[in-house]
Amino acid sequence: LSVLGDVAISVDGKRIDLATTLAYKGMMFSGVPNLALSMGYTNASWTLKCDLTCAYVCRLLNFMARRGYTQCSPRDDAAVERVPMIDLKSGYVRRAMDKFPRQGSKAPWRLYQNYLLDVMTLRFAPIDDGVLAFTAPDRRAERTPALAD
Repeated sequence: LSVLGDVAISVDGKRIDLATTLAYKGMMFSGVPNLALSMGYTNASWTLKCDLTCAYVCRLLNFMARRGYTQCSPRDDAAVERVPMIDLKSGYVRRAMDKFPRQGSKAPWRLYQNYLLDVMTLRFAPIDDGVLAFTAPDRRAERTPALAD
């Protein structure tokens, strides 16, 4: 198992070890702008979660376009307990978990492996949940959207 095919990720010239990041809604990584991963359920059809992830990313991109944002990045939450991203006991999974981002002990960092909960969170919850930081091209300073999605 590998995350993103072991592609080297860097932000502003600094290499990012994805194992030190938190997985935001199971698809984005804390401190890494404009990157999303589609990863399915371990207890149900893989495509169910991938479909929800893709729909969410489209909502996010539309939200950003309407407001003139070019970048978004989940803000890390130091108060969240970090736990392995995948909770399976298979040897090959356990051997690879040190390379994976962590999930958190609560939403939006927690992966519940629950389709109905994910439908509510990814299709209907506001994009601006206070965790994503948005920036515009004229200024790299953090902005908070004026309107909820």
